[in-house]
This record gives sequence, C-alpha cells and structure tokens, in this order.
Amino acid sequence: MDCLPHHDRGAFFSESAEALKFTEALDQMHHELGGVLSQLTPDLAETLIREIQAAPRIFGCATGRSGFILRCFLMRLMHLGFNVYFVGETITPRIRPADLLMVMSGSGETAQPREMQRRANAVGARTLALTTHRESTIGREAQVVLLIPGTTKLTRTQEATSVQCPGSLFEQATFLFLEAVVLILYQRRLGHDQDEILDRHTDLE
Repeated sequence: MDCLPHHDRGAFFSESAEALKFTEALDQMHHELGGVLSQLTPDLAETLIREIQAAPRIFGCATGRSGFILRCFLMRLMHLGFNVYFVGETITPRIRPADLLMVMSGSGETAQPREMQRRANAVGARTLALTTHRESTIGREAQVVLLIPGTTKLTRTQEATSVQCPGSLFEQATFLFLEAVVLILYQRRLGHDQDEILDRHTDLE
C-alpha cells in the first residue's frame, strides 16, 4: 500500500534523486583518490619524515586551498613537538641554512611559493616541493621533490583524469598523504600519547 500522501510523492522522489547524485559524487571521488593513492609509495613518506626530523625549523609556503592544507600539516607538526612557521605570518623569522622550506603547488608554477623557494635555496636552506609536475619551475629548483599525481589549474594532458574541479584531486591526495605522515610520526614519537598532543593544543580559542 502506498503510505505517502499524493502531494508528498514528488518531494520524496526528488530527494531520492538528489541523494543518488550525492552518493555517485562520493563514489567518483573515492575511485579517483584510490587511483592516486595507489601510486604513492612508502619511500615518499620516509623521505618527508627524514627531512622533517633533520631540520631545526620547518617553514611552509603555499597559496589558496593548498595553503590551508599545508597549514593543517604544520599545525600537526607543532602538536608533535616540531618548530614550525608559515611564510607570510608576522611571527615568521628569517630562514637559515639547514632549515627546511616546504612548498605545495600542484602546477609547480604558483608565483609566491616559487619565489620563496628561490630565496630559501639562495641562503642554503633545504627546499622540498609537493607537486604534480617534476618539470615545473618549482619541481626543477627544489632539492627534494615529492610527486603527488592529480589535476591542477593548468589541466595538462598528462594529468590524471578527474570529473572534479581542477586542482581538487591533487589537493585531496596531498592532504591524505600528509595525514598518513602525521600518523606515522605520532606513533613513532609519542606512541599515541594523546596527553602530550593535547598539552600543545591551543587553549586560546
């Protein structure tokens, strides 16, 4: 027996159709991310961990959505006890030799991180790039390059196929890659000691 009043049937089927579109969107994203993440190797994570652990101070530089993702990573490094800064903040000091500058740019051509990387190289600091394109300016000039496949604002023909907005697949994959690195460091440094993490968590919020 049809228990829905006639006037509610249209709304019900409309909502069902929207739910189906949402599920399809999630499935598509999951499929695309799975393809990118399957190409990332443990060596990528270990390379980043070695650079982080060797650096007396860690700086980050990225713009737009990539900037928010890199800030998230640096915040977690701070929670884990590392000395971190983000380029452009008023409390960010001068970079020195042996410090590490991390830049994130899918295209490898974003102006600010490209210029900051050149300045860091000039003073003898370590530079590490998270990018999709090794042959980009940032990819060529970084001392260490971690390649994260994905799509960028340049939408080059050799990039991964994606139905998402340009850049989204690279940003999502990089966020999850960096979160995996955080988890590894959390286990190695603190042994899942939540109290030590919470002791560094801000209380001015």
